[in-house]
Amino acid sequence: MPDLKDLIIISASCGKNLELSKKFQEKSNELKFNSEILDLTTFDIPLFNPRIHTKENIPVEIIEIKEKLFATEKWIICAPEYNGSIPPILSNLIAWLSVSGDDFRNLFNGQPIAIATFSGGVGLELLTSLRIQLVHLGSQVLGRQLLSSFSKPVDIKTIEDIIQRLSQMKKLKV
Repeated sequence: MPDLKDLIIISASCGKNLELSKKFQEKSNELKFNSEILDLTTFDIPLFNPRIHTKENIPVEIIEIKEKLFATEKWIICAPEYNGSIPPILSNLIAWLSVSGDDFRNLFNGQPIAIATFSGGVGLELLTSLRIQLVHLGSQVLGRQLLSSFSKPVDIKTIEDIIQRLSQMKKLKV
């Protein structure tokens, strides 16, 4: 089994999706993979406004997150469904990341990413919206995804399978 040195689990909520992120981290540690949770709710990131913000005034938090993501080989995103789509905290981060470099795709291009949700609703619209956006940015989104809810508990075997599949992917050099 390959030694996965860099796996970051991005949590876009401080509720059930943070719990889901912790389950991914526990399983990855159990499988001897090194992982870290990036809890977006712990950052004070301003709402991106193109009238106010430019490449010259990127918040320090965004620079730090971007450096960490560039240095990380694989990502898992755990996010709730908001109004049938991507939660604002994650959408805002993606907006900031896309304007903080010379090429809006440079961070995402070729990046292996798995997506998961614990949703109070259906959750499928979030997974579909997030997949569309990440693919548009050039990411390699793992075909297997995790959709859980109050009526469909998290399956640890699915978490393990997602980690195993993601560990076999390599970042594309494009």
